[in-house]
Amino acid sequence: MKAKFFFLCVLLFASTVAEAQRIKDLANVAGVRSNQLIGYGLVVGLDGTGDQTNQTPFTTQSLKSMLDQLGVSVPAGVNLQVQNVAAVMVTATLPAFAKPGQTIDVTVSSLGNSKGLRGGTLLMTPLKGVDGQVYALAQGNLVVGGFGAGGADGSRITVNVPSVGRVPNGASVEREVQTGFEGGNSIVFNLHTSDFTTAYRMAEVINETIGPGTARAMDATSISVNAPQDQSQRVSYIAMLENLQLQPGEAPAKVIVNSRTGTVVIGSSVRVMPAAISHGSMTVTITQDPLVSQPAPMAAGETAVVARTDIEIEQDEGRMFMFDPGVELEEIVRAVNQVGAAPGDLMAILEALKEAGALRAELIVI
Repeated sequence: MKAKFFFLCVLLFASTVAEAQRIKDLANVAGVRSNQLIGYGLVVGLDGTGDQTNQTPFTTQSLKSMLDQLGVSVPAGVNLQVQNVAAVMVTATLPAFAKPGQTIDVTVSSLGNSKGLRGGTLLMTPLKGVDGQVYALAQGNLVVGGFGAGGADGSRITVNVPSVGRVPNGASVEREVQTGFEGGNSIVFNLHTSDFTTAYRMAEVINETIGPGTARAMDATSISVNAPQDQSQRVSYIAMLENLQLQPGEAPAKVIVNSRTGTVVIGSSVRVMPAAISHGSMTVTITQDPLVSQPAPMAAGETAVVARTDIEIEQDEGRMFMFDPGVELEEIVRAVNQVGAAPGDLMAILEALKEAGALRAELIVI
């Protein structure tokens, strides 16, 4: 029953019918992208769950540097033992067209050996891009979904991850990232999944709507489209283009096998050439029961416990089924279900079909 449910799920997910989709769901405008930001900061206000400063010296160094900038001098040689401070890495994603003054969410992750960031406050932290420029400033109270508790004997329980938290709208954007959207005589749509058929069809749909020669497919990913130079006109122009619909090309025939989880996904375009498959299994059961060996009356022997081992071998009847030429996914799933194959058995069957040259699909094992 489990095997049939498994293969039914594979069939439902893999045999989707192609339908018309909007350009905005298939592609994005080149240059319009998000950017990753990162920063190093301190979280204060922790209830004794901060870094152990004797094991994380960088936390102490950062604290001394911050206090010095605020006009508080720490005498040389003083070893600070502050357990309500934790060194953290702050990360954020800067969306395209984000303007100075807007806010974005930030994720705060412990860098040292802090036991939890619950109840902490992130101090002002500059967030930099890959070019080293500061694009946002983060600060605020953390929202932590996990927590931990421990006893004096060393026992401890943890729920979720207490060493990572978020600050909703915790960073203020300070610098705008320039994109290629503003200039040029054309824009480029980049497909999320490279496909020559989809690229060709997208160019054809745009040309049919706007006019011949408006769009051309540059390769399997990029479609160049003539566009007005005026920025306001370009916005309305792209808004119209991204709502045009087309039927994307069918994905290549692939079979994805996850050897760690036993998941098998079969694409709807998979075909099988004439082949015969036999499937059978053998079960070996070994049981061991203790027996008491009692000597006869007046005998010199001693009572002893001996083991009795029983071995049973059960072999299912091997069954063979045959695939007709060009059989489709539904027939493959039905045939494998008939022999009661488990996911592991299906992997072996698919690999054998591929080796025999009967599987018309790319077999990918991850």
